[in-house]
Amino acid sequence: MGKIGFIFSGQGAQYIGMGKDIVESYHEADAIFEKASNALKFDIKKMIFEGDEETLKKTENTQPAIVTTSIACMQPLLSAGIKPDAVAGLSLGEYSAHVAAGSIAFEDAVALVRKRGRYMQEEVPVGKGTMAAIVGLDDAVVVEGCAEAASEGVVQASNFNCPGQVVIAGEVKAVEKAMEILTGKGAKRAIPLNVSAPFHCDMLVGAGEKLEKEMDNIAFNNMTVPVAANVTGSYIADKESIKPLLKQQVSSTVKWTQCIQTMIADGVDTFIEIGPGKVLSGFVKKIDKTVNIFNVENIESLNLTVEKVKALL
Repeated sequence: MGKIGFIFSGQGAQYIGMGKDIVESYHEADAIFEKASNALKFDIKKMIFEGDEETLKKTENTQPAIVTTSIACMQPLLSAGIKPDAVAGLSLGEYSAHVAAGSIAFEDAVALVRKRGRYMQEEVPVGKGTMAAIVGLDDAVVVEGCAEAASEGVVQASNFNCPGQVVIAGEVKAVEKAMEILTGKGAKRAIPLNVSAPFHCDMLVGAGEKLEKEMDNIAFNNMTVPVAANVTGSYIADKESIKPLLKQQVSSTVKWTQCIQTMIADGVDTFIEIGPGKVLSGFVKKIDKTVNIFNVENIESLNLTVEKVKALL
């Protein structure tokens, strides 16, 4: 067996009750929720386990909720002796990856992403921006189609998720025009996404600038394992690079395909998706069918992953 990579869920995977059975079964997971509640100054456990979908769906709540759940779900793996050789996270998940790599303290990360969520939502009034998933086209064709639709306003490739799946983001009219153009170029599907803001495009530059000021108060540490950055798709060189990359990440394209390829080139052949949902597992399978992929979001998936990974070690 080669190396193990931990990968962390992004926004959109959240649901009421996520991580509950792990938190109830593992003291170390429960302790993460306690730390989060102290850092945020409200009971995040109650919000996630007993709250309502509408409250959880608010970006400023979703972001700390997913980071908290992801880091809690990671604890039993570490206790079982399963540790990462490299980490990455999709968009918001990059903060969980930094916590896993020791480069950001958990309490700092969870407080920071709450503000990140607020800034991202405030930057673009609801109804002005949107996103859409484009299925079945090469990345370059999607970029070309966005350029052709730019006469209608801002529209850009926001996520290169895996071969044949690209998300675009921008102003509503421009995104609609790009969907029309890309359908004409042979896209199998162009699906509008139910999102509250156009993430990872130029419309979010201001949010990144506000986030940068918040990061002035945070200590970044040396990474204990390599972290693949969304902005570059490559490993982050040093701790001095973390802050500028996280600032840029808010309004830059997420190069997820490249992140996974970087980890595979480094010898990672076993990926464990940690946190709610299995979206990243699907992306990894489409990037490279030969790697092992597991996930941890509840007791059942945790037990299966521990059993299978230990058998590979």
